[in-house]
Amino acid sequence: MHRFVVLFTALVFAVPARAQEPVRTDTTGRDTTRVTRLPELEVTVTRTAEPLTRVPFAVGVLDRDDLQRARQTIGIDEALNDIPGVVVANRYNFSLDQRISIRGFGSRSNFGVRGLKILLDGIPQTLPDGQSQLTNVDFADLERAEVLRGASSSLYGNASGGVIAFQSQRAAPGPFAQRIRVQGGSGEREGDGFYKWQSWSSARSGDLSGTLSVSQFKADGFRQHSAAEVRQLNAGADYAIGGSTLGRVRVSLADSPEAQNPGALTLAEYLANPDSAAGNNIRRGADKDVQQYQVSLGAEHFDPAGNQYDFSVFGLARNLENPLAAPAPEGGPSEGTYVDIGRIVGGVRASTTRRFGTAEASPQLSAGADLQLMRDNRRNLVHDAGVPSSAVLLDQREKVTELGPFAQVLWSPNERLLLSGGARFDWVRFDLLDRFLDDGDDSDARTMSALSGNIGASWSFGDRFVPYINVSTAFETPTTTELVNQPDGSGGFNLELGPQRAVNYEVGARGQPLPSVTYTVAVFLGRITDAIVQQEEVGGRAFFRNAGSTHNDGAEIGVTFTPIPELALTGAYTRARYRFAGAELDGNRLPGVPEHFWRLGVRSTLPHGFFLDGDHTLSSSVAADDANTVVVDSWGAGVTNLRLGWQGEAGSLALGPFLGLNNLWDRRYVASVTLNGLGGRVIEPAPRRVLYLGAEIGYATDR
Repeated sequence: MHRFVVLFTALVFAVPARAQEPVRTDTTGRDTTRVTRLPELEVTVTRTAEPLTRVPFAVGVLDRDDLQRARQTIGIDEALNDIPGVVVANRYNFSLDQRISIRGFGSRSNFGVRGLKILLDGIPQTLPDGQSQLTNVDFADLERAEVLRGASSSLYGNASGGVIAFQSQRAAPGPFAQRIRVQGGSGEREGDGFYKWQSWSSARSGDLSGTLSVSQFKADGFRQHSAAEVRQLNAGADYAIGGSTLGRVRVSLADSPEAQNPGALTLAEYLANPDSAAGNNIRRGADKDVQQYQVSLGAEHFDPAGNQYDFSVFGLARNLENPLAAPAPEGGPSEGTYVDIGRIVGGVRASTTRRFGTAEASPQLSAGADLQLMRDNRRNLVHDAGVPSSAVLLDQREKVTELGPFAQVLWSPNERLLLSGGARFDWVRFDLLDRFLDDGDDSDARTMSALSGNIGASWSFGDRFVPYINVSTAFETPTTTELVNQPDGSGGFNLELGPQRAVNYEVGARGQPLPSVTYTVAVFLGRITDAIVQQEEVGGRAFFRNAGSTHNDGAEIGVTFTPIPELALTGAYTRARYRFAGAELDGNRLPGVPEHFWRLGVRSTLPHGFFLDGDHTLSSSVAADDANTVVVDSWGAGVTNLRLGWQGEAGSLALGPFLGLNNLWDRRYVASVTLNGLGGRVIEPAPRRVLYLGAEIGYATDR
């Protein structure tokens, strides 16, 4: 830690510098958490460009300051929990990703992201079977995030219980800009250190502009057997053709050679030593080694009548080597199951937006289609302490094809009323070719399809009060991993597992009743049938089934109060009454999501270029299993994070040192749970107090 203190002190006193675009100074005191403001901006997550003030859906927007200012930028929970209706549970386990839940969708995930559509610069990070990875998303390279809450399959298809659209930072206005961001820190346990560095470059010449971001993150982990390393490269280029067409290229490369999995703990283990790891995870060397590469080409064209045409083609390759803690059949104490997946994905997205008439209030139609194809070569082997053997347990090729034509209509018959409606048909086919025939041929095929729709309206009573209402539907297929994992260990697809369907009813409002106060509020009812849930683990592995229905009912409130220009106070509250309905789970709480979740924040601009930001998060108790036999305690008085920084100028050089303190009061709490963990092994603890130091140094040319 001493070297980070020396670095921070040197940077503070080295030279005064101004924060231009790479590290922008906030002199306006505006609310940087824009999820509750009514700024004059448009959102595109609804697949039509609509004013945020009038859109008849619950949409939250985060800008670069919200996502990055003095933050660690290693987890999406740092910023996304500022949005009401969104709960991100950080497992502090880089082998499994964080659990992102929007109105209950995604809550069943014990690894990866489920039930939600994730986009990066308009390109899906969600596969055609509904799995999502954040592998190519570098949170230090983001300029904006839009979050659409509620069932959205009529817009984006399979697994769209909510949508998160990330946008990478665009090129600076000048010919060249460069930013270096370095940070590091540690927690209470000796050896619990981490660092992250990022280099961001921007260039512009004539009609061509581009960016390049390269970063590395490495952590020892605050628990035993939890070290991780992530390297990322994201590059983009835009070329303006003739003033009416924009061509774009995006390249994303990620390499994570290590992501040790400490596993979940029992209550007794957690009380004895929350920094420990599950014995089998250590003994069997549970880990993950993954590389993922994505390339996309696109073009956007506007004709003289103002009609828009958009086309993208993209491809993805992913290689995963994943020694699990799940035991091998009849294996020794250090032998487990080794998953090896080689994945190739390709897709095409095409759409057009046309206005019927010359008046601004004329109806507007957006229509198009999405096509995605995925091929997985999956092999399960026996491994001994993480080293794979030649003993094959499963060898099969899985293919998924998704086709989804859609249409969306937007019409404002007068300046106060905005109407929106749309529909989409999705066809998803799963094919499996069994290449391990020692136990018979389990080749199989399944097809799932659904028609989804939405209708909404908003009415503007001026800035003070803009109510809206909408009804929307969603459907979600099982992922291939959920389909092929069967409790009896056989190959092929689980024929008893089908898609779940949802209808969402929502009434909400947003407004600015006073110059210093803005708000957003929504009440929603979700009706999910054939809900996909994880049943109890068998042999340390997760299996899934359809469990009747769930009622996901709740309310969301977001408020911003700006008493003076230099100070903004924010609050977000989510009331989540998510219950199983019918069958043997009737009345039980949906596990993995708290019934009450608060995020309180402060953003301040201090004299002499300093700023102080903070947030305080409270969570009620969380059920850890479907039967509700295990309930994890609430966070008590809550968890406080503080961030202090300074921004200054010296010619064209920009400097922004910062200091962060997570879990200020050193509270002991459970950050997440493993759903239906075997033998009560459900607890995923959070680190105690963490201190980190860092700085951004930027340079830009004006001409």
